[in-house]
Order: sequence, then structure tokens, then C-alpha cells
Amino acid sequence: MVTAGIIYFSMFESHIDLVPVITYFFRKLLYGLLVLFGVVTVIFLLFHVLPGDPARLMLGQRSDSASVNSINRELGLNKSKWLQYLKYVDDLSFISIYNKSDINSYFYFDKARYTRSASLFNSSKAIVVLKFPYLRRSYQSGKSVSAIIAETLPNTFILALTSILFASLIGILWGIIAAIRHDSLFDKLSLVIASLGMSIPSFFAAILFAWFFAFILAGFTGLNMTGNLFEMDEAGNASHLVLKNLILPAFTLGIRPLSIVLQLSRNAMLDVLSQDYIRTAKAKGLLFRNIIFHHALKNSLNPVITAISGWFASLMAGVVFIEYIFGWKGLGYVIVEALSRYDFPIVMGAVLTISLIFIIINLMVDIVYALLDPAVRLE
Repeated sequence: MVTAGIIYFSMFESHIDLVPVITYFFRKLLYGLLVLFGVVTVIFLLFHVLPGDPARLMLGQRSDSASVNSINRELGLNKSKWLQYLKYVDDLSFISIYNKSDINSYFYFDKARYTRSASLFNSSKAIVVLKFPYLRRSYQSGKSVSAIIAETLPNTFILALTSILFASLIGILWGIIAAIRHDSLFDKLSLVIASLGMSIPSFFAAILFAWFFAFILAGFTGLNMTGNLFEMDEAGNASHLVLKNLILPAFTLGIRPLSIVLQLSRNAMLDVLSQDYIRTAKAKGLLFRNIIFHHALKNSLNPVITAISGWFASLMAGVVFIEYIFGWKGLGYVIVEALSRYDFPIVMGAVLTISLIFIIINLMVDIVYALLDPAVRLE
């Protein structure tokens, strides 16, 4: 077994030099961290110039000035913008250094998070702790933003995953058939439909499909205009799975990536079918379906896979209006609701989460490219 493992590792090492891959990985990781730092900075600056007093949002309009000042001190909003920014970055970090004389006041608004940290260094004046990033709490409900995101992010992930699977399967198959029937009526109609799919705004398509399929044709489709993946029963006691509520939002969200995948699959397949080795395979008398699936398809999917990975990350960030229109209780729905109530910690935490997902997905795609293509990691 050991000998077989050595042989396998030698074969793997002969094909892929791991040193450039590791160097490439850390370089991309550094770029991702810099992008994330820029996102954190932009988010902080953007939401600290918008109108709205968090203290009055928490206490209500009948609050007195003493209570408002007390909340501002607790949230650290009485400090300068520079100190507030440093505190925000520190909240999002994994390692922090605190002055023991200020430790109780520093863990404002969530004293319990200190108990969830591990002390790395402890002296009479300072303490270094390893902790989880802190996204703060909702101004309205007082609930942890991390808990809100943990509850809603799976719904957004399910919706985005279903949409991209729908777009990938239908788009690739449709594109292959359009390429095989090049210049036919089916091919020209496919290009028209793909152009329409890319040009229609998602929010308009959501309203149109909800009205047509869930209102006009509700008696035939049985679909609801709004609804979540899990809903309460008629007695309001227990929730149950309602998969039909996923159909319209997933279909609407998948229209634009479907159009992109269709055109990319068609163009890539046309380019591959014009290659010499395809003509040689035809001359040898191979079955046309074998030529398509065993030779042409796998060589035409590289640009399609690139588009799919990028669009999946985009769908995670682009579900805001789709979720709100269809009443899908995901991260996008929470963002719109929080914006309407000026609940900035929720919006800031949700936008930061979406940005982190986008960076991670793109980093994973870059690493896969580096493993498969030596020219990428040696640029």
C-alpha cells in the first residue's frame, strides 16, 4: 500500500509542480484579503454617512436625550469616525488586543462574546484573545446579526443553487442542439430568446412571471405569488416543506445565466466542431452522437464552466429583489427589510457575507485553473 501511494504521488508530482500552485494560492489569497479589506472599508463609510440615528431607532421616537446619549456611548457612536472604523475592523478580526481597564466597555452591546473567545496572552495591563468575528446586533430586534444570517443564508443558497443548476442543464443542452442545427430556425430562435433573457431586468421578470403564472394561470399551475421553502400549516403549529414555492423564483433568477450558458455552449460547440480532429473522427465513420459526447462536448465546456462559477457567485449577491418580490425569506429579503428600517448592522453584515462568498468562490475557481493549466500559475 505504501509503495502504491509513493507511485501515485510521483505520478501526480510529475504532472503538477506543487510549489508554483502553493505560491499562486497564497498570492490569490492575499489579493482576496485586500479586496475584503476594501469591501469592509467601503461598507463602513457608506453606512456611516447615511441618515438615521441608531439610538432613536432602538429606543423609539419618544426617547429622551439621556437615553439616547447612553445608547450612543454603549455603541461607541460618541467616538470619532476613525475610532469607530478601527473598532469595526477589530470586531471583524480573529485576533484582538484589549486594554484590561477598558475591556468591559469595549465589548459593547454584546458582553457574552468575550466568553466565547480564547486568551492567547494575558498580562496585568493587556490581553490578546482569539475570537470569532462579531457582526454586531440588530438595532430593531437586538438579535445577533450572525444568527440572522445563519437562519436566512441557507434559503438564499438553495435558491441560487437551484437556479444555476436549471440554467446549466437547460443552457448546455439547448446550446448543443442549437450548434448542431446551425443556421436553422431553431438556432435563430434560440439566439433571440437568449438576447431577450439577458436584456430583461430581473425585478421586472419577477413581477411579470408572478402575475402571469401565479395569478392569471393560478388555477392551472397551482403556484403561489409569494411563499417560502418552509411554511406553517393551517393551524399555525408546524412548518412543512413546500417545494412549489421554489419554482418561480428559481426560474426567474436563472433566466439570465441560462441565456449566457446557452450562447457560450453554442459558440464553443461550433468552434470545436470546426476543428480538424472532429473532421477526422467523422471520416473514420464514428457515430455522430459519439463524436459530440465523447470528443466535442468535453473540449467545449471550459468557457461554460467559467461562466457558471462566476454566475453562481453573482446569483448569491443578486437575489435581493427576486426574494423580496416572491416573499422568499432569504438574505436578500432580510437586506431589503433592514434597509427600510435603517437597521444598518444587518445590512452591513449581509453585504459583507455576500462579498466573502464571492471572493471564496472566485478563489476556488482560480486554484482549479492553476491545477489544470500550468500557464495560469506561471503568469
